[in-house]
Amino acid sequence: MLSFIAKRVLATIPVMGVVALFVFLMLRLGPGDPATVIAGDYASPADVERIREQLGLNQPIVTQFGKWIWTLLQGDLGISIFSDLPVAKLIGQRVEPTLVLALTTLIFSVLVAVPLGVIAAWKSGTWIDRTIMVFSVAGFSIPVFVLGYMLIYSFSLDLRWLPVQGYKSPFDGLIPFLRHITLPTLALSVIYIALIARITRASVLEVLGEDYIRTARAKGQAESKVLLVHALKNAAVPIVTVIGLGIALLIGGVVITESVFNIPGLGRLVVDAILKRDYPIIQGLILMFSFVYVLVNLAIDIVYTLVDPRIRY
Repeated sequence: MLSFIAKRVLATIPVMGVVALFVFLMLRLGPGDPATVIAGDYASPADVERIREQLGLNQPIVTQFGKWIWTLLQGDLGISIFSDLPVAKLIGQRVEPTLVLALTTLIFSVLVAVPLGVIAAWKSGTWIDRTIMVFSVAGFSIPVFVLGYMLIYSFSLDLRWLPVQGYKSPFDGLIPFLRHITLPTLALSVIYIALIARITRASVLEVLGEDYIRTARAKGQAESKVLLVHALKNAAVPIVTVIGLGIALLIGGVVITESVFNIPGLGRLVVDAILKRDYPIIQGLILMFSFVYVLVNLAIDIVYTLVDPRIRY
């Protein structure tokens, strides 16, 4: 087990190396002069030269890459061009709302989607199954920002049950936190629930046709035990896979959701950095999101061996 984990950890190193190379080349090899693009149309030659010197663009590209990698290995993501603050500090200031929103969405989605998928497979061909599948199709069809504005109109402007925008930390009190996080979580969860529910249904439905399921039922075991212990456990690998792959949906959805609900997280930081052309922040965020996604895939590979001990790479 430890050797397997060690191999998977070592396999992530070249992946992050390729990501780092891509992020570096994204700025340096793009069309036009990066310093001129960052400075804007009305910048003076002195401003352009200052930005070029700040980013090290006046050095050979190999030297630039070597210095950039060395600073990354020291945990330095660079300095923001506009705020003149370390990128790592800016990310640290914004990471809590994004992390909380992602965790609440993940937990809520799994708790709702997996039972829905199991029920749909159990009641395959009935109106319950068709209703759940219609919801899944609708979940994929409605964009996150449209659903977000619909929820704001219904629960904030019309019913006045929940606040329109903003964020409250869980350390500021449970009730204010739940009031502010409910709508963003619902908006971001719908597409994730739809994805997990469809895969869960397909996986469980396939397992329900196996011989050992018929044997368990013939022995008189309760249907709940057949579904949860025998069917769901043996269908867990595809479900775990789609939960992990869905993290990419969360990363993209967080950017939109935080903009709609005015949440001061990493998603808003991405939008602000793009609008200001603050490339050091954009580079730092791409690296961070990529690293998180690689860690999630590593965790999924480890969970595979726990769910099905026959899996070894």
